[in-house]
Formats: sequence, C-alpha cells, structure tokens
Amino acid sequence: MIRGIVFDMDGLLFDSERLVKRTWNEVGEILGLPGLGEHIRHTLGKNRRGRNEYFIRTFGEDFPFEAFDRENKRIFAGIMEQEGMPVKPGARELLVYGKEQGYKMGIATSSSRNYAVEHLKGTGLYEYFDGGVFGDMVTRGKPDPEIYLAACESLGLEPGVCMALEDSPAGIRSASSAGMVPVMVPDLVEPTEEIRELAYAVCDSLAEVEGLLELL
Repeated sequence: MIRGIVFDMDGLLFDSERLVKRTWNEVGEILGLPGLGEHIRHTLGKNRRGRNEYFIRTFGEDFPFEAFDRENKRIFAGIMEQEGMPVKPGARELLVYGKEQGYKMGIATSSSRNYAVEHLKGTGLYEYFDGGVFGDMVTRGKPDPEIYLAACESLGLEPGVCMALEDSPAGIRSASSAGMVPVMVPDLVEPTEEIRELAYAVCDSLAEVEGLLELL
C-alpha cells in the first residue's frame, strides 16, 4: 500500500528543462560552443557535480565554468522575469489530490535547495510537501539511491511504501535502487526498454498518476 509520494522537480513538476536547454543554447553561442543545449539530455537528473563531470568529459578540463555559470544565471533569470516558471499539466491537481487523500509527499531534486524552494514557493506548490532532499544535501547524485533514501527518511516512511515520480532515466534508476515504486513521466527523454523494466509504469502525463495510486 502506497503511503508516500516523492516527486522529482525539474521536468516533472516544472517544464523547466526546456528553459534550461534554451538557456544553454544561448550561453553556448556566447562561449563559442554552439548547440550546448543539446547536451542537457546527458545531464538530466544529475546534480551540479554530475553536470560538471559531464562537461569535463565532453569538452575537456578547460571548460569555462566561471563564464558558463555567470551567463547561465543571467539568461535564465531574464527568462524567469519575463515568463515565470511553467508548471507541468496535472502537477497542481495531483498535489491537491495527494494532500486530500492523506499521502505524505516529498521532493527529491538534483537542484539546489535555494533554487528549488524559491520556485516551489513562487508557484504555490511548496505548501503541499511534508519533506524533501535537494541536490546540495547529498554526496552522490542520481542514479545513486542516496537522495531517494534520504527523501523517504524525511517523510518517516520506508521506501517500499513510497512511489517515486520521475522524468529521467537516472531518476528511475535511483528510485528503483532505493526500493521504491518508480513511475516515469517522460519529458525530454523517452525510456529505453531497460528503464521500462525498472519502472512500475510509464505515464504520458501526471494526470494519469491518480489512477495508478487508486490501484495500489
């Protein structure tokens, strides 16, 4: 019986990964790295450390991290000021349903605490969560199970009674290794056969998750 739901954030609750891709493409033009945004699919679910390790493997030790971070923050902040953070279809409705049904709900995001809390509060979603773990609170990022194990602990629940909602393959691997019930709602990357085998279900949108919960 499912008693808790743990949500990823970027690409699941927020349609933010497309914004990051757009931002990285703009940064790439400034840094002389055209098409940089296409690399986001290789960093989905990873924390800052994992992202930086990917950049080093792909572009070398001399990747301009200082300039990247500066321009990335500037451009992303401009988009947020003009457009705001888009909430994914079905996200708010699922959180309302979860609260009404008495599920404990938590966050397990690779994003930093400050970034996550700012946008969760800004969109009015923060109040639905009973606990959470952020990327700067763990040593090992997804696909390691550390973040999901910690998120379940923050809810006071065993992993086996918690559903994990994820959009990335790394997140599904993480939740599966933690012993949870992983459900994928794909965003930028479709699941491979390996990921489909690890996932309890693959949904087209968050609107389908309520039906799954009623079966478990």
